[in-house]
Amino acid sequence: MTTTAPATRRVPAGGGPRAVLVTGGAGFLGGALCARLLEEGWRVTALDDLSSGHAENVPAGCDFIHADVREPITGRYDVILNLASPAAPADYMRDAVRTVMTNVTGMAQVLDAARRDGARVVQASTSEIYGDPDDALQSEAYVGRTSPVGPRAAYVEGKRAAEALCAAYARQHGVDVTIARIFNVYGPGTNPADGRVIPQFIGAALRGEPLVVNGDGSRTRSFCFVDDFTAAFAALIDAPVGLGPINIGNSEEVSIGELAQLIVELTGSRSEIRLAPPIPDEPRQRRPDIALAQRVLGWRPEVDLAKGLRLTIDAFRGVSSE
Repeated sequence: MTTTAPATRRVPAGGGPRAVLVTGGAGFLGGALCARLLEEGWRVTALDDLSSGHAENVPAGCDFIHADVREPITGRYDVILNLASPAAPADYMRDAVRTVMTNVTGMAQVLDAARRDGARVVQASTSEIYGDPDDALQSEAYVGRTSPVGPRAAYVEGKRAAEALCAAYARQHGVDVTIARIFNVYGPGTNPADGRVIPQFIGAALRGEPLVVNGDGSRTRSFCFVDDFTAAFAALIDAPVGLGPINIGNSEEVSIGELAQLIVELTGSRSEIRLAPPIPDEPRQRRPDIALAQRVLGWRPEVDLAKGLRLTIDAFRGVSSE
């Protein structure tokens, strides 16, 4: 992958590798991002309270701080990547108050640390910002259609408030921050028990159990392979993007019914596909417009859905055989 030349690069005054803090570094995405940054030569520290993350996701060679992002951040960093938040519905619905406060108070702590040290921030926001969209292709200009009191509101509105804080700190205090809106990410390392659709379907297919599709199967999503995500997110560190926001995802759209059938075929399973009542407040459609990321980062997803699912299925088989 190639990226546009950055306007500036943060080089530590004393030389040596740059220091990056990844909050939520023990999560699926945070751990994968830590691994990529280590490969790129960064000095990486992961911060996580392990309320939904897992210590085994933190790669070897990465410093680890067991702490809550809602508390003041100590240490000095050139860059802070904020991925601290429950992301799986089962996690953010289990403790909705904590989810809101992690996204709001945690975001404020990250921005205060960046303001103190002159660090750059990349905020991991979400496609959930767009809610149940009116536009078939969601660009960064789409303002969204969400419910502040729905079942998903703690996560969605927490992320929206975090974006507002980023904009306020950038305008009022000059904090260097970019907002990345992340669409569904999957791949090896996903928690098989987190309840998201791809691990849920793969697990059921490998066990020979029914794949349960909520609704009539026509709802659509766009899934981005984890390696494509980390490539784009890492590129944002030095890209001249400004506040953004910028969509990160794969624009290949698939219905949930088609996804279930594809996973049955790729696993060689005899599982049946069953329909169940729709989930309240669940968006009907999700597909990112990634033209801005392509133009600014020189990035585009390289792993198509079938290939990414094969890699993920192989990883799940390895886990289940241990």
